[in-house]
Amino acid sequence: MRFDNLSNKYKAVVIGGSAGSFQGITKILSGIPENFPIPIIMCLHRLKHVRNGFMEALNIKSVKNVIEPFDKQKIKKGEVYLAPANYHLCIELGHYFALSTEEMVNNSRPAIDITLETAAYAYKDKLVGILLSGANRDGAKGMKYIHDRGGITIVQNPDECMIDTMPSAALKITPIDYTLTIENIIKFLNQLSKQY
Repeated sequence: MRFDNLSNKYKAVVIGGSAGSFQGITKILSGIPENFPIPIIMCLHRLKHVRNGFMEALNIKSVKNVIEPFDKQKIKKGEVYLAPANYHLCIELGHYFALSTEEMVNNSRPAIDITLETAAYAYKDKLVGILLSGANRDGAKGMKYIHDRGGITIVQNPDECMIDTMPSAALKITPIDYTLTIENIIKFLNQLSKQY
């Protein structure tokens, strides 16, 4: 599968996921090259009181080290970031992280919509947004915001999802650029990395 109109302009990849997304995200993290040059920012719903284990489980599968950013940390090329438990993860102009304990959004903290919307504001048309399996509508508005700011939007094929509510909600409100299986999301990212 080939993807047209990819160029080296993309500066970040942001991934949202919830129920049923763990297997997909581990396949993605094990399927990209070790020298993948673009920062990957992940906002995944997780249990707020369980601080340990989730990031470690991702790191077992990932070819790149997964880290939880701290407040005001600079986003660097080639790094993989995971929203910390019980914090909203925002991206600020100048490509810094901001952590927030404001009220839950879509019954979630971290909320995928917040991460996607702030990433779209910071990166505009230089952002790739990916939304995976999930049981609520969190992330749908964020994907629309990415689309409206000129970024590329990708959702996991609902037929492949363990729970398709999240990608289906995005498809209903936004003309998504690509609806892909996890295997083809990996192919997309690998093709993207070859532009650098």
